[in-house]
Amino acid sequence: MKKSKKNEEESILAAAKRGYKTALEVGNHQEEARWANVVGDIYKNRGEYVKSLTWLRRDFDVSNKYLIEKDLLPTCQSLGEVHLRLQNFSDALLYQKKHLDLAKDTDDLVEQQRASTQLGRTYHEMFLKSDSDQTSLRNAKKYFVQAMKLARTLKESRRSNIPNNTFVKEYIDCHNNIGMVEMDLDNLEEAEKVLTKGLQICDEEEVAENNDGRTRLHHNLGNVYMELRKWDKAKTHIEKDIVICQNIGHRQGEAKGYINLGELHYRVQKYADAQLCYQRAMNLAKSMDDEHALVDQINQNIEIVKEATKVMEDLTKEEQNLKKLTRNMVTARGTSGERKCLLQQNASLDRLIEKSSTIFAWKKHCEFAKKKKKIASELCDQEKLGDSYLVIGEAYQKLRNFNKANKWYHKSWETYKCIGNLEGQALAKINLGDVLDSVGKFEDALEAFREGYRIARKANLVSAQLSALENMHYSQMIRFDNAEEARKLQSQIDKLKQSSSEFEGVNIPRESCSETDTEGDDDDDDDDVVLMKSDSPKLNASKSYENDELVDDDDVPLVSLRHSKGSQVRKQTKSPEATPSRKRGRLVLSDDEEDFMEEHVGTSTEFKSHHLNTRVDELQDISPLASKSAISASSPVHLEACSSSHKSRSSKPSTPAQDFICSTIPFAVNSLKHDAGVSASICHKNGPSGPIFDACDDESCKHIIFKVEDDFVHIEPRSCKFGDKLNMELLKVEVACLYFLKLYKENRSTGLLPVIQHFKCGGEVVESLDMLNSPEEDYMCGKCWVEVSIDRWVVKRLMKLYVDCCNDLSQPPNLILLKKLYKLQVSEDEIDASDCGLEDVPAAPLLNALKLHMTIAALNISHNSLGIDSMEKLTQVFMSSNQKFGSLVLDLHCTGLSQTSLNKMCECTELLSRLEVLNISGNRLTDGSASQLSTILQNCKGLYSLNIEHCFLTSRTIQKLTNSLDSGSLLEELFIGYNSPISGNAMIDLFNKLATLKSFSKLSISGIELMCEDANDSLCNLVTTARLSELMIGSTNIKTEGAIHLMDSWNRANHQLVKLDFSCCSLTSKYIFKLITYETPVISRVIELNLEGNPLKQEGGIALASLVENPCCRLKVINLSKCQLGLTAVVGILQALADKASVEELNLSENALKDEYNTLVNGDLFELEVADSEGEEDELANEKPCVDDLDKGSMNSYQSESKSTFIQQLSSAISMAKHLRLLDVSNNGFSEQVGETLYNAWSTDLRASLTTGRLIEGKTIHLSVEPNQCRNIKPCCVSRS
Repeated sequence: MKKSKKNEEESILAAAKRGYKTALEVGNHQEEARWANVVGDIYKNRGEYVKSLTWLRRDFDVSNKYLIEKDLLPTCQSLGEVHLRLQNFSDALLYQKKHLDLAKDTDDLVEQQRASTQLGRTYHEMFLKSDSDQTSLRNAKKYFVQAMKLARTLKESRRSNIPNNTFVKEYIDCHNNIGMVEMDLDNLEEAEKVLTKGLQICDEEEVAENNDGRTRLHHNLGNVYMELRKWDKAKTHIEKDIVICQNIGHRQGEAKGYINLGELHYRVQKYADAQLCYQRAMNLAKSMDDEHALVDQINQNIEIVKEATKVMEDLTKEEQNLKKLTRNMVTARGTSGERKCLLQQNASLDRLIEKSSTIFAWKKHCEFAKKKKKIASELCDQEKLGDSYLVIGEAYQKLRNFNKANKWYHKSWETYKCIGNLEGQALAKINLGDVLDSVGKFEDALEAFREGYRIARKANLVSAQLSALENMHYSQMIRFDNAEEARKLQSQIDKLKQSSSEFEGVNIPRESCSETDTEGDDDDDDDDVVLMKSDSPKLNASKSYENDELVDDDDVPLVSLRHSKGSQVRKQTKSPEATPSRKRGRLVLSDDEEDFMEEHVGTSTEFKSHHLNTRVDELQDISPLASKSAISASSPVHLEACSSSHKSRSSKPSTPAQDFICSTIPFAVNSLKHDAGVSASICHKNGPSGPIFDACDDESCKHIIFKVEDDFVHIEPRSCKFGDKLNMELLKVEVACLYFLKLYKENRSTGLLPVIQHFKCGGEVVESLDMLNSPEEDYMCGKCWVEVSIDRWVVKRLMKLYVDCCNDLSQPPNLILLKKLYKLQVSEDEIDASDCGLEDVPAAPLLNALKLHMTIAALNISHNSLGIDSMEKLTQVFMSSNQKFGSLVLDLHCTGLSQTSLNKMCECTELLSRLEVLNISGNRLTDGSASQLSTILQNCKGLYSLNIEHCFLTSRTIQKLTNSLDSGSLLEELFIGYNSPISGNAMIDLFNKLATLKSFSKLSISGIELMCEDANDSLCNLVTTARLSELMIGSTNIKTEGAIHLMDSWNRANHQLVKLDFSCCSLTSKYIFKLITYETPVISRVIELNLEGNPLKQEGGIALASLVENPCCRLKVINLSKCQLGLTAVVGILQALADKASVEELNLSENALKDEYNTLVNGDLFELEVADSEGEEDELANEKPCVDDLDKGSMNSYQSESKSTFIQQLSSAISMAKHLRLLDVSNNGFSEQVGETLYNAWSTDLRASLTTGRLIEGKTIHLSVEPNQCRNIKPCCVSRS
């Protein structure tokens, strides 16, 4: 039967393709688009999404070019859905919003409903993928509510052209979607009500039993009841879901059903049954093409169940141990060993409690906790008794028995109060608030959180303070919709997190350096008022889904969508056993009340937080991804905010705050008072680099005090480090900038800044800053000062103007920007203000200063969030300038540039007349900006470089740009990569036009697929005629044959290609062998080569080693990340660089084969030599030692020796590659300990004259030499020169 069904599908597909071919031949565009859509839909239903996308793009291209807008509706809908299934969220949203706009323009309610549903699905999938993207969840609910209203309207419509029962299915699906969102918000009772209503509608409308709408409702009801711990109901609905999916042949839905059933078995500790369910799900997922995300999720769940099985085995063993200790207690009663035996039982119970919470065995957890209570009573230990009450309360809370949880948390609090244990009181109050919130007593819960915070603050418990503040923030934000209070609480949370990170391991939340003594008093008093005031807030009222006002803004606060029942989005229950609830995202209110950012609340030690990706929510036939185990994002912290703003408890007299200026600027510059200077007698008494009064009473402070002439500058040195070392030049710049801010306003008026010659400590010139880090010295503690010697003074007019404008607008200067403006080697007409955290208001002083400065040759304000107002001011800067001649370089990438802002640029003739370089990549411009871009190309006669990558442009814009070019254009560089969809014809026209330009030399089309052979031929022609020096064609699907064809064309052209990017082009080792075989070595004319993400494998690695060893090789930068080379090839390539002076940067990350590192450690290592033939390679492979020949007694010794041998080889190769300046060997299975060993080899005598740096975190291992710092440059900001 299945075979006949498959044959039937194939015949339908063949007929559809014949229909498409016939329509194409006769030129019937209407039929051509329709048949392409049919073929794409068939592939989509079969799970072959990539093929589906190819056909649907044909449909879109034809419809967009020849048909009316209304005909674009079905193709936009289909493209949006396929992109969604492929997890291409940005593309999915692009087509879905276009679908919705077209539907609104044509007043088509049916298509509006479909588009709204699809948008809701995409936003919901984005939330599932991120695990804490509350903004996407908010948008998902908004569109789902909108879709429900439209479906209800259409269902009840009596218009003759719409049958009454047409939209029953859509109306049912709307209940499913909204129920699922309520479940994600942990409004479980509300979700149950909505989903149950969906099933009632199915029965009322007599929907067939085997209906896909029913299966989704059963699926999600199974999830709801699972969370409510109603196992029988959950199992009933999940099994109904699986049966219906089997009957209708919905393999994807059936797989998800088995995943849910496996989760159910996992929750009740039936791990064998869970494994069987996951295995069935895996078989189904593998039978479908392009369901890689589902397969990965199932694999992850299988691994987690295996680990849970081990934990259960350990728990069983520990139970046996407890029984043994209990038996021993019978004989120990009344003896001296009684207490010891009781303590052993207590320790055993602690281990059992931890293991049971890890696998969610909450009934056992409760049982062990009660036994712990009994033991604590016998020990007469009130603290242990309080701990046991707390753990019992946690168990009942997890079992959703909130009344008993309330009772035991109260007992715990009372016990801790009796013995004066403040930590226990704080934890009990916070957990009690959590329970009260779960039963809807929101005001009582908030009061409990406040009390917990008060106690935690009194005891200086930073973690408990954070937990209480986060719960209070949640209550104000979600329960009471009090944005102002939530904002103040967020400020407190940020302050506390900042202080705790600065004073790591020390509970000093209110102590700091003496220079902040005058700042913190008022703030802390205000905070007390905020946190302790007891005004009763007003609760949010629940709203009906079908009667809500529709909101068009995607940034409406989520509080308006939240219901009032049972959420745990922010909760983190803490106990002495350290088993907090699983991590959830917490909403953070930004300066703009409609902008939200997610922030990590905390990670759980529970087993689930790894994270068992079991709950597979179904959104009308969607494949969800596995949730991430941890997502951490934090609000941006500007350096203008003070890093230590707490009150000092020191009662000693100290220098006033104005005597020092910190490297952070918490106040306006015009408020800085000139210090009368340190008394000459005291300075003379202490001598050079002597102590300054009581400069800082906090032993944990890491500040350096510099004496500049008669003033002092206070530096927190973290911002002046290269890798893990202090950088002398960065430190000099920061001292100079902060000293300039300290001068009287009249002294600053000249714009003179010091150029620091050197630092002195103890009368001697500081050659290295390592001595400042020495534990024997007091410089890092602010106990001694460092003398500064000034070489000369330089005029920095723009910097002076900027500071003056900050004063005029009462804004603090941006320290990052100040340091950029200070750069001595850069002309003041070349302004770099990139990545300074500027927004419209903070950018105003800079723009005002530029207007006064008058002359600008280059301006880089990338990676700042600038709005229309800032762009208008920028155009005014150029309009008011007297500059009529001279080139202009303008970098506006990743600034939020809009079409309106681009239009303002086009209206500024003064700007266009001078513009030579324009970078506006990374901005959401879309095809609406095509006219403005065309105007820029036509009117900027001197423009030689244009970058519009990542701008959501399509063939329409590329065609307009092509038409705007003529043979007289001076354009030399064009970057259009990562825009889609762009047709092959549009690329052919562009290549042909570029070939006519006289000086064109650089092209980037990365991310644009070159599907047709004609496009490849046109590109080869361009390479030959235009004499390109840089070519970036990564992710273009050009493949090995296309790349070889391209290299042949370039070889015939015989000119230098500085940069070549073939990343992610499916190249094989055949391409590397071809590079070697050219008579005139092609590689001698390439400086930078990027082969990232190509499956070159081990044979390619051996060939690469030969390639870089070639004397003709002139490569300086090589990227071989993710090329499946294997570690032996990695060592071989590094060994080949021993005497190679040209290669300076090398990326070998993620090249270890599966379990290769462990295999090498276990004795399978062999010395890699560069083989000249296959025979020699095989011969080398046969020389590896045989582990089986070793006796068991020497196995451990041999493994240690093998590991040492391999690491020694790798270290030796790194050490000998002395010309390397940047090396990345991340994600190759190396531990941090191995990373430190490699860094020691990197820092050998061969690089002794250079400053080396490293970034070793987890699996990341970056080794560098100044100034090639590992993570100080964004990928989009790498120089293209």
